[in-house]
Amino acid sequence: MHWPQSLRARLTLWYTMVLGVPLVAFAGASFLVLDRAILHRADTLLEETLGAFTTELASEQREESTAPRAIAAALRDVQFPDTRLAVFDSLGNLAAADTGARSATLYPIDLARLGTELRSRARVARDVFTTGRGERAYRVSAMPVTVFGARYTVAAAYPLYDNRETMEAVGLSYAIAIPLLLLIAVGGGYFLASRSLAPVATMTARAAEISSTNLNERLPVGTRRDELSTLAEVVNGLLERLEQAFSQQRRFMADASHELRTPVAVLRTEADVTLSRPNRTEAEYRDSVAVMRDSARRLGRIVDDLFLLARADAGHLPLRRTSLYLDDVIDESVRALRTLATERNVRIEFMPLEESPFTGDEDLLGRLLLNLLDNAIKHSPNGGTVTVGLRGTPNEYHITVADVGAGIPGDAQSQIFERFFRADKTRSRDGGDVTSGVGLGLAIARWIAEAHGGRLALVRSDSRGTEFCLALPT
Repeated sequence: MHWPQSLRARLTLWYTMVLGVPLVAFAGASFLVLDRAILHRADTLLEETLGAFTTELASEQREESTAPRAIAAALRDVQFPDTRLAVFDSLGNLAAADTGARSATLYPIDLARLGTELRSRARVARDVFTTGRGERAYRVSAMPVTVFGARYTVAAAYPLYDNRETMEAVGLSYAIAIPLLLLIAVGGGYFLASRSLAPVATMTARAAEISSTNLNERLPVGTRRDELSTLAEVVNGLLERLEQAFSQQRRFMADASHELRTPVAVLRTEADVTLSRPNRTEAEYRDSVAVMRDSARRLGRIVDDLFLLARADAGHLPLRRTSLYLDDVIDESVRALRTLATERNVRIEFMPLEESPFTGDEDLLGRLLLNLLDNAIKHSPNGGTVTVGLRGTPNEYHITVADVGAGIPGDAQSQIFERFFRADKTRSRDGGDVTSGVGLGLAIARWIAEAHGGRLALVRSDSRGTEFCLALPT
């Protein structure tokens, strides 16, 4: 037997099994209980019959002179419908029996055979058993009695034919009702499964129509607040994130192509111009090669940044964690940019903290600080000051980099950590910057901070200047 592949069929089968198994178990248990109850009723009737007979027999012993006359008198006075009474001697021979005139059974009991069976059974105070089969089945209750010093066995027999008919009728009703109920359960289960899974079919059809070209489409949620509506909302959220990721990827590719086109165009143009004239001086060749070198360096920095971000997004850039001191990393970054700061007439102030041990990737942390300091120097006015601070708390180190520039426009502050975003679109892209200058510096800096379990945030940016804060766990 193969398990059905269709979810609708599986739900229907489970629904039928969940209803059918308890139903069949209940029918079987109730059938057994009813059979035991009917048999117990027969046993109770036989016990009452024997009790009445033994009481009457004891009374007749006081009035009659012999055992046969006392037994015959008791049999005449004690008679129950459909119940036969018989008295057997110690050898199992029939001593006396009622006439059976009130018995409605079609098949009278074979008293001689009953006597033989009683003789073969062990002698006990009370013996209850079933004899015969089918329409000749009887329930028998026997007990020993003493009549005028002689031992006899009194047996009361009740026909089980009516009980058998009752149980057959009950079994037949179960045999008809249970399959009918299971058939109704199959139909109802299939209907409920189809109705419940209809939204799934709709969502499947809609999802099959969604591709990279129409990620703005969404699955129908519906008005009912159930698990399927929650699933549709979750899938819609996934589609929204995919749409944002695709849009960001397209924008990333477009921006990367645009940024790469500039140094490539400079290289090609400079080479064409240089080769267009047959005779040039050494100084002209040197100037041309210097321009191409700067463009090549810029192109290399852009490619390096893109490669770094691509490896970071793919999770293929493990951190090389070593023990270090943050104040040493900051001091080295400040020294590396002093020449650039001097060229722009900007002063860098750094108040070193006492030892600040940390475990992290020294190269990546240095790159993060270089990006922050480079941006601060570029946006500081002539004669401005860039302030670098380091302070510690029980749980975190806080590194702040602040400048006194014009600040970032308010509408651009929420986008400064996006890739290829530049608040100042008109800033010249000279080749002497430490970073690429194409809007990747802060994106890389934030990723480095998060890779170390920290965070990088813009604290403030207004007319007084801009301040960034790097928080790293101690």
